[in-house]
Amino acid sequence: MAGPAALLVSIGHQAGALRTLRAVAAPHPPRSPPQPSHTETSGTGRSGPVRCSPGEEMEMREPGGAQKPEEERRAAGKSRKEGEESGDSSPPSPERLVRRGTLRETALCSKMSRLVEATSRLVQVEETLLLPLLQQHPLPLLPKDSIEFRNICSHMALQREGQQFERDLHEAHQCLKTIIEKLICSLAVFPSDSYIPVRSALRQILQNLLAV
Repeated sequence: MAGPAALLVSIGHQAGALRTLRAVAAPHPPRSPPQPSHTETSGTGRSGPVRCSPGEEMEMREPGGAQKPEEERRAAGKSRKEGEESGDSSPPSPERLVRRGTLRETALCSKMSRLVEATSRLVQVEETLLLPLLQQHPLPLLPKDSIEFRNICSHMALQREGQQFERDLHEAHQCLKTIIEKLICSLAVFPSDSYIPVRSALRQILQNLLAV
């Protein structure tokens, strides 16, 4: 196949990939907050971990009821201070882990948004600008890359999260980048300047896709 027929096939696969990407990018329904168990109700008979208010300190007592000697508490505080000064590595705080997870999710959402937007714009440019142009000057286009792009997006929809999802998202970016670059190179053989608007539009899509 060559010319408009091949482009129509490519557009069909890209449109299918776009539908899949939009479904993947759609926000998930919020999870219901966990309901408190009966054992966590207020009262002296509650079970589970004791929660202290900010600034509140709990005094540790020996089995016999006697308060821990002041010397032991000072020694424990001193050992903790020495450990901090010696540079001992400690596990990251929950707040830091949450912050890392939030930044990572934000980066993934941004990358997904750029992919969806670039795919949508590419389909529009191909349908409105490139397809009429190929009616006059057919080009030997192959839909192989568009088929691969749709397959990657379909595989991404099965993952939704995790390292495999991130790898699929990266591969989808690279595949769409390849599709756009090949179109730009193919348009350079046109005998007139009629290809310039299409090429300019494709370059803008590529720039937005690769934006950081």
